[in-house]
Amino acid sequence: MNNDVNPKQYPKKFDLEERTFEYAKNVSLYVKKLPRTISNLEYDKQVVDASGSVGANYIEANESLSKKDFVMRIKISRKEAKESSYWLRLIVETNDEKYKQEGLVLFNEGVELKKIFSTILLKSR
Repeated sequence: MNNDVNPKQYPKKFDLEERTFEYAKNVSLYVKKLPRTISNLEYDKQVVDASGSVGANYIEANESLSKKDFVMRIKISRKEAKESSYWLRLIVETNDEKYKQEGLVLFNEGVELKKIFSTILLKSR
């Protein structure tokens, strides 16, 4: 199993449940590498929670009993993707340069996931 984040791995993923799982997993592995500062401990907690919630709510959307529930869960997934990108940006901008590249790849994936969920919302109306 490879723990390195490959920037090219995400665009090839079409299974959104798997893609969101990989995103949460890679965020978790990334934050383990960061220095244990007071701010990082808080940011790490927030970004791990938000990134995991992206996929969890997407799974819930796929199991929804109504269109209204589906739309709500997709909106939550989108919100959590946006929030995780926010925390990743904070992490990237407040840590040493050596953590920047991997953090930016994850940040960009969060932005892409937000766009995907926005598209799903548009098409579900």
